[in-house]
Amino acid sequence: MQVDGTEADKAAEAVATSNKRSAFSELMSPKAKQPKSGSSKHVGKLSNPNDPRNGLLAYILEPAKYYPNIVIKYDDRFVLIRDAFPKATIHLLLLPRDSSKRDLHPRDALNDQDFLNEVRKEASAAIEMAASELSRQIGRFSESCKAHIAAMESEELVDELPPSRDFAKEFRVGIHAHPSMSHLHIHIISRDMHSDRLKHQKHYNSFNTDFFIPLEDFPLAEDDIKRNTSYQNGNLKKEYKCWRCGKLFGNKFKQLKEHLDEEFGAWRRE
Repeated sequence: MQVDGTEADKAAEAVATSNKRSAFSELMSPKAKQPKSGSSKHVGKLSNPNDPRNGLLAYILEPAKYYPNIVIKYDDRFVLIRDAFPKATIHLLLLPRDSSKRDLHPRDALNDQDFLNEVRKEASAAIEMAASELSRQIGRFSESCKAHIAAMESEELVDELPPSRDFAKEFRVGIHAHPSMSHLHIHIISRDMHSDRLKHQKHYNSFNTDFFIPLEDFPLAEDDIKRNTSYQNGNLKKEYKCWRCGKLFGNKFKQLKEHLDEEFGAWRRE
């Protein structure tokens, strides 16, 4: 998978495995079955395979060529892939296949209410799978999950399971104001920003300032400041601010990364 800033890189890193299988994990298993029809009939003008900005097109046109640890699922309208260089514990990209939308700037494509509704529906389904996988990965560390897990593992039957952590709330869905890739892609990313692929200012600020525009903000008004190029370029240069506690780090990326490691542990334990 790709992401803005390093989006031209090609996909592929499997999610950590365990004996417990989630729906997300099963879809990512090489044994997972996909629809037989995988080639898109939509061939847009932005199709030069030698242009790194077109790096997502191969997944859009022929998703069946890729193992399920890269292309998680697809149908005639959308492809869901994993980001090869994830900026958080779980980082997915939702790719529309219709060339009348996929070749547009996301601000324009998502101003179409019917299309926006489609994207929201697909993103919700993706979050449900991603939340299940996040629960599998970090649930055993979470205080909010302890009673639920204990009840699940108990030999005694209970009338009602204790509540557990809502991992779906740990995800953000949106686009970058100025994508570096040619084809429309929607980020579905866990909040933690804990990844060895997070390496510089643009990586962090592109997800933690207004440069990241949540799907819920669409359609954007014509006078919305998020449309302003100079405003968005400025967001990428802002000083670092912790996504969780709000602490400022100036331009000290090393200190930010160390702090994010600490915050990850605390977030995981919630």
